Amino acid sequence: MRRLVPPLAVLAAAAIAALAVAVGIGSVPIPPAALWAVATGGGEPLHQTLVLELRAPRALAALAVGGLLAVAGALMQVLLRNPLADPYVLGLSGGAAVGALAAMLLGLGAALVSGAAFAGALLSTVLVFGLAHGTGSWTPTRLLLTGVVVASGWGALVTFMLAVGPTRQLPGMLYWLMGDLAYARSPWWALAALGVAVAGAVPLGRSLNILARGPLQAAVLGVAVRPLEWGIYVAASLLTAVAVTTAGSIGFVGLVVPHMLRLVLGNDQRLILPAAALAGGALLTLADVLARTLIAPEQLPVGVITAMLGVPLFLYLLHRSRG
Repeated sequence: MRRLVPPLAVLAAAAIAALAVAVGIGSVPIPPAALWAVATGGGEPLHQTLVLELRAPRALAALAVGGLLAVAGALMQVLLRNPLADPYVLGLSGGAAVGALAAMLLGLGAALVSGAAFAGALLSTVLVFGLAHGTGSWTPTRLLLTGVVVASGWGALVTFMLAVGPTRQLPGMLYWLMGDLAYARSPWWALAALGVAVAGAVPLGRSLNILARGPLQAAVLGVAVRPLEWGIYVAASLLTAVAVTTAGSIGFVGLVVPHMLRLVLGNDQRLILPAAALAGGALLTLADVLARTLIAPEQLPVGVITAMLGVPLFLYLLHRSRG
């Protein structure tokens, strides 16, 4: 276990640095000395307001959402034994989007929009699992194909809602679909979900390592394959639902981060899962800084930034792994 400490320490330092950058950069820059003063309970009132009430909650939400998506992506890639799987591959974001857009069309408040998104994600989870299971058992291939079909159905409903929705509501609906942290609520429940997920998954790392080699080999080595697969699916679904509920649909984090970490750190899930939580959180936090500042005073949806960063990075990783 000692070999796990150095890379995790580096990633933890990177996550802390990303948080410091996020709370220090903005329309009113805050120097490091002033940040330290606020962190220790002092500082100017303006700096306290900017850091504690505006920037820190958003930065922590970005850290939590990025970590949730990266951990969910790592779990989905183990479950489906496919390095191209991501948290949205089974239609979870589509179900959440339908729930959130329906709440927006009904004129419900932000809390109810978040609740509707979470309910939609859970509905999609139950629907995909029920259809994939059918009257018998399910396989990763069957689960993946079912998820793709259900995601296409949700996409059709989203398009219909955008077509019939009032013009004045379209900007907010589109921003939610692209992923936006501007209206992220309290980050604490997302951070709590991330902590529980990592704490629960790391002790199962050895079993996950064996499962990644195939269910038959895992069964021969004494792993309870079916309960473990069910647990992975439920955990990844819940993590994705929390992330989507907090910030909307943000792509590429759950795909690129686990893939990148495996190329650098290997395939030990005891290391990959906590590393994904830290690296995904740091990546999304820095991406949100770019979303806030790139065309200031206007703000971009953070999903645009992750797509702009994720596409070339993933193509580079594919080229490197092929070489």
